[in-house]
Order: sequence, then C-alpha cells, then structure tokens
Amino acid sequence: MTVKEVHVSEEEAMKVAEASRQQEWTQPSFMREMFLGNFRLDLIHPFPLEEEERPEFVAFFNAIREFMRDHVDSELIDTTGEYPEDVVDGLRKLGAFGMKIPKKYGGLGFSQVEYAKVMELLGGLDGNISALLSAHQSIGVPQPLKLFGTEEQKSKYLPRCAKGDISAFALTEAQVGSDPARMTTTYELTPDGDTYVLNGVKLWCTNGTLAKLLVVMARDIETKAISAFVVETEWEGVQVEHRCHFMGLRALANGVISFKNVRVPKENLIGREGRGLKIALTTLNDGRLSIPNGSIGAAKQALKICREWSAERVQWGKPVGKHEAIAHKIADMASVTFAMESVVKLATEMSNRGNFDIRLEAAAAKEWNSCRTWEIVDDTMQIRGGRGYETYGSLRARGEKPTSVERLMRDYRINKIFEGSSEIMHLFMAREAVDKHLQVAGAMIDPEKSSADKLQELPKIAAFYAKWYPTRWIGGAKTFSEFGPFGGHLRFVDRSTRRLSRQIFHGMMIHQARMQNKQGFLFRVVDIANELFAMAATVSRAHAMHRSGHSKAREASELADLFCRLARRKIKRLFADLWSNDDVRKYKVGVGVLAGRQLWLEEMFEGMEQGSSSAPEQVGRADRPRAVAAS
Repeated sequence: MTVKEVHVSEEEAMKVAEASRQQEWTQPSFMREMFLGNFRLDLIHPFPLEEEERPEFVAFFNAIREFMRDHVDSELIDTTGEYPEDVVDGLRKLGAFGMKIPKKYGGLGFSQVEYAKVMELLGGLDGNISALLSAHQSIGVPQPLKLFGTEEQKSKYLPRCAKGDISAFALTEAQVGSDPARMTTTYELTPDGDTYVLNGVKLWCTNGTLAKLLVVMARDIETKAISAFVVETEWEGVQVEHRCHFMGLRALANGVISFKNVRVPKENLIGREGRGLKIALTTLNDGRLSIPNGSIGAAKQALKICREWSAERVQWGKPVGKHEAIAHKIADMASVTFAMESVVKLATEMSNRGNFDIRLEAAAAKEWNSCRTWEIVDDTMQIRGGRGYETYGSLRARGEKPTSVERLMRDYRINKIFEGSSEIMHLFMAREAVDKHLQVAGAMIDPEKSSADKLQELPKIAAFYAKWYPTRWIGGAKTFSEFGPFGGHLRFVDRSTRRLSRQIFHGMMIHQARMQNKQGFLFRVVDIANELFAMAATVSRAHAMHRSGHSKAREASELADLFCRLARRKIKRLFADLWSNDDVRKYKVGVGVLAGRQLWLEEMFEGMEQGSSSAPEQVGRADRPRAVAAS
C-alpha cells in the first residue's frame, strides 16, 4: 500500500514536538532538580526497600515461574518464530494479560512494583514472552484507558484485555519514527458527528498480527491535531499487510497494519481531540519501565552464566575467572547490575506511589539500563567465547551443556531501540534539562521575538540568575556524615550536580539558539545526570540495607562502593569532554561523507547490492494476516 510522504520544515517539526510535551511540573522530580543544580536527596532517601509481598502476588509469581520452567520451550519459540497456542492460552489462564488491570475489570490488580518483578523474571528467561505481555499492557490498550479512558471505555475493553484479547500500539509509520509532524494516518468526523473515518498505514506494531484491539494515533485531516483511538481489528477496513521479521525476538507478532475508511465510533476517542501525543508520552512514562526491569533479569542471567563458566573453565592452570581480565569484567557486571537494579527499583516505586513526576526518571532508567545491560551481554559473549557464539541446538547436539548466549544477544539488542531509542531518550531528557532556563530566558534565543520583546524580558531574567547562579557555586556545609564511608560519594554527587547545572547554563549562553543542534554537548550532559542519578540511588539503597540489618548489606555495600568509584571516573571524563572534544570536526567529516566526499572507501562494493525479489522470505503461521487477526 503506497503512502504519500509528508514534508515539513524543521521549525514545523519542532513546534509539533514542543506542543506534545507535558509542559507543567506539578509534582516533584529528583532529576529535574538535579538539572537545576539541586541535589534533593530527600526525594530518594530513605530508599524504599521491598515490603512483604502479598500472598496473591506470591501465588501468581510462583505459578508463572513454574509455567515458564515446565511449559515454555524458549528455543522452540526462537526456532519456529511462533508463539505456541498452548503457551498463549496458558498465559491467559494465569491472568498474565491482566496483571495491571484493576480487579473490578477482571484483572489481577497488581501494583507497578509487583508487575516489575514479573518483567524482571521474564526479561531473564524469554524476550519473546516478555515483549508479548509488556506491549499488551504497558503501551497497548489497558494503560491509556486506565489513565485517560471513560468509564464506558474501561468497562467495555478492559475485561476483554484481562481475559487475553491481545492489544497493540500503532504510532510509527514508514516515514515517521520520532517525528510526529510527518504523520500521514488521518481521521475526519462524519457529517452526522457520530463517527470518525480513519485512513493510513502503521509500521512495526508489536503484537499487531495477533491483536484484537489497537491504540491508533492519527492526525485530523483539517486541523492536523493528533488524537488517539481504540480500534478493533475485526472492523472493516483494518488489514494486516505484512508480518515483520527481525534479528532477534523471532516470534514477535509485529506487523504493518493499514486502515482504509475504517469507521471508528466517536466514543472510542481516548481523552480529547488533539491530545493523542500527550496521551502517548504519558503512557510511555510508566510503560518504559518494563524495559529497564526486564534488563535487570537479562543482566542477572548473564552474570549467572559468566560466574558458572568462569569457575569451571580452566586455562593456563586456573579457572578463567581468576585471571585478572575476566575478574575485572565480572566485578563490573555485578556492581553495575546492583546499580541498575537500584535505579529502576527507585523509579518503579516513584511510579507506584503516584506522587512524583517520573518522566525523567523513567527515561533515565530506560536509557541507562538498556545500554549497561547490552554491555553486560556483550561481555558475556566474550567470556563464553566460541561457546557463546554457538547456538543452543548445536551445543546440545554435540554433547555440551547448552547455553543461549547468542539468543540472549539477539533478543536483547532491540531494547536500546524499543519505546524510544537511546538517542531519542537523550534528546527528550536534554529538552527537559533546559526547560527552566527556556521558561526564564527563552525569549533571548527565540527568533520570533523582537528586540523590544527581548529588552522587556531582561529585568526578569537578571533577577532570576542574580539569585540562582551564585548558589550553584556555593554548596553549604553538607557532609553526609550519617552515610559513613559513602559520605564522600554523596559529596561528589552534590558538587557535581551544581557543576552540571552551571555547564548547562554556560552552554546555553555560548550556543544560544544553536543549542538544540549541539547534540554532542547535550548527550554528555544527560550521561552525567544519569550516572549521578545511579550513584545517588545506589548509595541510598546500600545505606538503607545496612540500616535495616539486611542479610546482604555487606555485599551490597561492596558493590555500591565499586560502582561509585567507576562512575566518578566516568563523570570526570564526561565533564572534561563537554568543552574539549572533536564535535565540530566530526560533524564536518560526517556531512562530507553524506555529500559523497568519501565514496572511494566504498568503491569495492559498487554494483554489488545484495538481495533480490527471488530471495526466500521467512514465513510462519502469523504471516496469514486476516486468519491470525480473526483467530
């Protein structure tokens, strides 16, 4: 199905993105305060240690753990590229599709913390199952309806979702990734005012080829406002055009879905017209936490594989784990895993309590955990060597203990892209990092403001910075002595938080309107903030474990101290790189490559493009679009 590409200017695209932001801050945010130079330790300390679990959750957790062990063959799922019907039915019977749906609508009514523990388990066992369940209830129909739906919508659709009517989220288009200004899927209200007519094509709809229900984002054909709708895949005009296949997550029911004159009842509009992107972004705040929680499971599984292999594999007269190179890798893995767990437990608890604005914390957890876990998975492949690269089936066939490191690597890689790539997370956080400065002094770099307007703003700007800027240098007398040996790490976080806010301010003064294009600078700012957040969360958790008499408090302190030492070195390098770097030269060379200046590097492969229409396409049961959608 051919789709006409929409062309917009950079300015138009920025305006749409800015309009979709949640612009007000009505609840506290630890990371927003950090970007302003305020180390609000009180927002994350004392660390919320796990409370005694509810018996009903324990029963479910044990049941799904046993189900995964006894009834799910992850290698078979990977090899066939399909979810077995008995597995999906088994998940339905357990209630796994309704974990976050309130009991009044037939769900299990689990909290965000409880759901997170299940995602951690699945993240370490089977990425395909994890994606199926998380896409359904974290970004599919249940979450936006819980947050923005009417009672009628909830009563109609949430019981269906809880029983296992699979749902999906339809936002991305072939020419539209993170640039909603170019969205081509449209809607218009019929003359009688009772029905919307939907037309367009959506790409990469996870669960789309199995879904009975969709959340669809579309643009008003006249006003261009973006709205969100619940669409049933059985309606006339909804068609699965293609099932997509990927490097990993080979059972992923992901596809291209078209909408041709689909009639959507007016009561299926979610929220108000024009609120679609804000609904999507708000939904993703909680939905993004599935990935960092799943990342913890993957990291722990990788650590287990490395520990066992490094203890039993002998080279040059001793286990490989006792060689310094491998011991260092394993130490890094363990300390970073503890830090990642601290970050996402904190963000998850903030979400669970509901009295925090977690847009930055959720983005940080998603970006930081997905990147650190990928490094751990990569090191696991290196430590396992050829046995890491060899498939589970091949290892088993020749009599070795099979371990699915290569499947773990293939399945995990998408997490740096899912629900906002690492680059988009950086840009999102960078925009929020400068938000207060834009509120105060934005007029000075706004090209639409006249000189008179800018002059009028000067007294307000001067009054704010005359008070704010000096206090970013003077830190007071905080010693954090109650944290014992961790006090030094917290003093470093406190000083670095103020230093970070100064660098953001200096960057805005120097780059002004060009700041949005200085992505090298902005990405380093975000990386520093993420490392500081991880340090603060890790210390707070280790201290809380010590104060509570936790049985593993000593081990936790050892990991926390090592992580903080590693993070401090990284943060110092990032601060130095803010102003001493090769960003301008690299940009110039990159643009030159795009312009064809370095084509000589590619000459060997000219005319050697691979692939043809005769190449066999991977085919599975879910490639039969309507049969699957109707099943």
